[in-house]
Amino acid sequence: MTINPQAKMEETQIGTEVYSFDPLVVKSHYEIDYIHSYAQDSLFFTSLAKKKLMGSKCKKCGYVYATPRSHCMMCGAETEWYELPKEGRIHSFTTCYFGSEEFLKETPFHLVLVEFDGVNSLFMARLIGADAEDLYVGMPIRAKFRRNLKISPTDVYFVPTGEKAKRKR
Repeated sequence: MTINPQAKMEETQIGTEVYSFDPLVVKSHYEIDYIHSYAQDSLFFTSLAKKKLMGSKCKKCGYVYATPRSHCMMCGAETEWYELPKEGRIHSFTTCYFGSEEFLKETPFHLVLVEFDGVNSLFMARLIGADAEDLYVGMPIRAKFRRNLKISPTDVYFVPTGEKAKRKR
């Protein structure tokens, strides 16, 4: 074992470009190509092209997940694919003022945790078509799908249904 209390991180000449200190505003650059497999989650992504949202349901205890998984987190049994409703309601939300490189040009944007009837867990997605001050817990929303798929989680997003729901206080 090596213990070196004098160890230091390598220094570079590259610093951070600062635009303002109050509030702190900095420039960040990143770019990456990443090749990966969706493996057992492939059906979730290919179903988006058919305008379907797929979660999973435990074959043993019946727990329904809004995001696909191969085994139940409650009892450990295998799950099967389960088609989710296209309508739900906002369980919680946040407005993002900074995001990954893909979303930087679209900031600010809203992320919502979607609650579906008959589903035991939540689904996270973007919400468009409403200003931050109009969002509320319980707001009815529905899924929409990109016509030109990117084969990514952003192929599904939500919009307000236009219906009114009682606001939870």
